[in-house]
Amino acid sequence: MTMIESAPSAIHRGADEMPFVDIGGGNKLKVLQVKEGEGLWIVENVFQAGFAVQTHRHTGPVWGYTTTGAWKYKESEYVNRAGSFLYEPAGSVHTLTCIEDDTRVWFHMYGVNLNLDADGNVESIADGTSALAAYYALCEAQGLPRPNVLVD
Repeated sequence: MTMIESAPSAIHRGADEMPFVDIGGGNKLKVLQVKEGEGLWIVENVFQAGFAVQTHRHTGPVWGYTTTGAWKYKESEYVNRAGSFLYEPAGSVHTLTCIEDDTRVWFHMYGVNLNLDADGNVESIADGTSALAAYYALCEAQGLPRPNVLVD
């Protein structure tokens, strides 16, 4: 057997196989991959102007790529626009706020989001496992077939 014959194959998912679900207010979520053992979760979002994610701290690094629209962190001056790439180191704390309708962002995350209250105390935790469970439940509730998300 040659090296090429024994090499793992790429895995493809078409856009129509991975639906967006409405998470409220016209904001949408698509979970692309979760590797629970590695703490990896990859999602794509579509945000509307005015949408905000609770202030949170990342326990692992995050990479974000914006394809349409614009968003920023309440704590920062720069704006992420189409074509912007963002790296967030583990331990970073911020509040994502969307400033344009139909802002589309892809996030590749490791670890968990520690969602913080106004005093900086951990109020809840979000991770790949909980995001995947919510995604599946929303697909079912919205009459969408269960997507074939890449998992461990």
